[in-house]
Amino acid sequence: MKSMQVFPNIKINLGLSVLRKRPDGYHDIETLFVPYFGMTDELEIVPSDKLRFVPSDNVTWDDDLTLRAYALLKSDFDLPPVEIRLTKRSAVGAGLGGGSADAAFTLMALTEMFQLGLEDWQLADYAACLGSDCSFFVYNRPMLGEGRGDVLTDYDLDLSDYEIRVEVPEGVHVSTSEAYSRVIPRERLALPPLREALRYPVEMWQDVLFNDFESSVFLLYPAVERLKERFYADGAVYASMSGSGSAVFGLFRK
Repeated sequence: MKSMQVFPNIKINLGLSVLRKRPDGYHDIETLFVPYFGMTDELEIVPSDKLRFVPSDNVTWDDDLTLRAYALLKSDFDLPPVEIRLTKRSAVGAGLGGGSADAAFTLMALTEMFQLGLEDWQLADYAACLGSDCSFFVYNRPMLGEGRGDVLTDYDLDLSDYEIRVEVPEGVHVSTSEAYSRVIPRERLALPPLREALRYPVEMWQDVLFNDFESSVFLLYPAVERLKERFYADGAVYASMSGSGSAVFGLFRK
């Protein structure tokens, strides 16, 4: 039985509109997920006599999403035990989806390793059980995210003329639940819909394409706003916080 080694990447959000709170406690959102390959984890899955999770020293939690991904597939398939080795390089709690990527890549690696024959749409269904943005990493190409972020539609996006830079303010970790508790849903604001904003030239995105979490996160963590301002001072055509923070990205013309 072969081992599998994969390198889960992260994502950025071009625009993030929080539309309304749902009866199930989640929020309906609109965003454009874009993969970013300049920051990756390393994930290795090897045959083992029992299920083991072996993380790098900077991982301080035991109940990793990779283990939940394994358990999810094992509930439907007779998977033998494996050892999951995770070297964490992507920032944690930064709105970049690193944990979701690890989970999605685990599903895909196990599917190939044990020849489960699952198609992308089936893997995406499994991934949606693990996190709202997990399904995106199965496809790993620009996609509009709606619903909780798990309703995905391909989006034709060409950013080849731009360099993407991503940074995380040192020591700043934003709680997703806290960010959602403070956000003002888009239905109460007079702002252009996401699809309309994305049709503008990139040079105009600064005026029309917004992340609804920024205003509340900036109040709590001024370092995030300062980082965004620095990107613009350094020549970014567009800069924004990713997800619910704290990472900030900038688009720079090549």
